[in-house]
Amino acid sequence: MIDIKSKTDLQRLQRLALNRQGLTQSQPFGRGLQGARKAVEHLGYIQIDTISVVERAHHHVLYSRVPGYQPEMLNKLLREQHIFEYWSHAAAFLPIRDFRFSLPYKHAIKSGQVHWFKTPDKKLMREVLARIRSDGPLRSRDLEQASGKRAGWWDWKPAKKALEQLYMQGDLMVASREGFEKVYDLSERVLPEGIDTRNPTPEAFAEHLLNQQLACHGLVTLKGLTYLRRDTALRTAMKSLVAARLTEGSLDELRPPSGEIFFAAHDALDHKSARTRSELQILSPFDNAVIQRDRLKALFDFDYQIECYVPEAKRQYGYFCLPLLYRNTFVGRMDCKAHRKSRTLEIKALHFEQNTDDALLDALAATLKRFSGFQQCDVIELTARSAVTQPLRAALQALDH
Repeated sequence: MIDIKSKTDLQRLQRLALNRQGLTQSQPFGRGLQGARKAVEHLGYIQIDTISVVERAHHHVLYSRVPGYQPEMLNKLLREQHIFEYWSHAAAFLPIRDFRFSLPYKHAIKSGQVHWFKTPDKKLMREVLARIRSDGPLRSRDLEQASGKRAGWWDWKPAKKALEQLYMQGDLMVASREGFEKVYDLSERVLPEGIDTRNPTPEAFAEHLLNQQLACHGLVTLKGLTYLRRDTALRTAMKSLVAARLTEGSLDELRPPSGEIFFAAHDALDHKSARTRSELQILSPFDNAVIQRDRLKALFDFDYQIECYVPEAKRQYGYFCLPLLYRNTFVGRMDCKAHRKSRTLEIKALHFEQNTDDALLDALAATLKRFSGFQQCDVIELTARSAVTQPLRAALQALDH
């Protein structure tokens, strides 16, 4: 056990984590389409989100790491079979090379060990599958049928449920998206040749997850390694694998001041610490670097919660507050909304963890200019009631002169 006691050593851990996430360099994966592909492969997944008050999370995550990224690039990677869509700990885009590690969950659903829908309509599923086999790819709207008024997303029309069940159990895959709508096709027609389709053992799956997360996080927790995966055999295999690597000396056990136990490769802290970027970064609430909230608190002492699921009267920071990262510190959060018709980015709320200075506000102003462009907005409107509103407005105005 290595106790991390000094501030300097803690900052080394933080820089290691941020560096492996691709947040300390200006273009860690390259630029444009190829940079986006390499980013997905390194990070292991990009979470898909439906909320669009600002650009959707899956695009935001790549924008934060890949200069020249454009939202249409993800669908291009999907159509060209470099990535595929499935469930990680949530709906996600994943590297196609990792396809086999989606199979345990698919097989569990198909065998009835795990339920996606409790009572799937198997007759309708056979009919939907036969239609796709004969007619080619389709969207759920292509299966429209007369029905009564639906109550909401939990009351999808039967054909949509059949599509989703077939997708989740592996008979169908997403071939592409039209806007935000999925286009489904038979898995054998979507998968490129040469992809490994062997169902991994729990031990092989655990080894894949450990290696992948050490690569993209630098340091990991036992809980985080199987984050939101309710697979008892996988969790058991992971505990055994971590214990074996500790025994052989290829893993070190680290304990920062928070008391949380982290694991890192034996030589991880021997390397020169990565420099952190001088730019302030606006991250998505679903960014890979912040999605594990317990890890974020333990490593960066940043207590963060997205509040879109919290009743409005109980929100403290705003509906969709975005974490603000400055060098190796999470300095605050910002609630904003892109008004696309008026091409205006509204800054609705700003909260900082500590006192601000001119350098921090100048960095935020410069980042907001770039971020508003990513939102396809020309105007930044500050409606936040904050002590920094006026100095931030002045910093923004200074950039226009």
